[in-house]
Amino acid sequence: MAPVVEDLGFVLWGLEYLQGRGAVLRVFIDHADGITVDNCAAVSHEISGVLDVEDPIPGEYNLEVSSPGMDRPMFEITQYVDYIGEDVQLKLLAPVSGKRKMTAAIVAVDGETLVVELDGETLRIPYSQVDRARLQPRFD
Repeated sequence: MAPVVEDLGFVLWGLEYLQGRGAVLRVFIDHADGITVDNCAAVSHEISGVLDVEDPIPGEYNLEVSSPGMDRPMFEITQYVDYIGEDVQLKLLAPVSGKRKMTAAIVAVDGETLVVELDGETLRIPYSQVDRARLQPRFD
């Protein structure tokens, strides 16, 4: 899917597949100049064609193409580098410093380890322990 998105001049930010009744394949695209509704429609049209031919997902589902937004979900550890100093809302698979859910400031990315600061304490979180993460925009 990434080559199709990139050929159109966008970055494939990430994918979410929500199963169940009314399944949804959500494709997040990004661009330095932002994303418009027309951009989403163009990418949706191209991706639909590829999905119809390759048919990688059994059953029916809805395709949604959108910008990741200000509170963007994070899909890869490399995505955190551009947001050092920003807050991120984390849901972990196992507790770190006694917490599975936290909102902390991104300090660094060290290989496969996310370094965050929470209440003055620096925490090193193996990226394999991150279940979900989403930027937490500040409105100062």
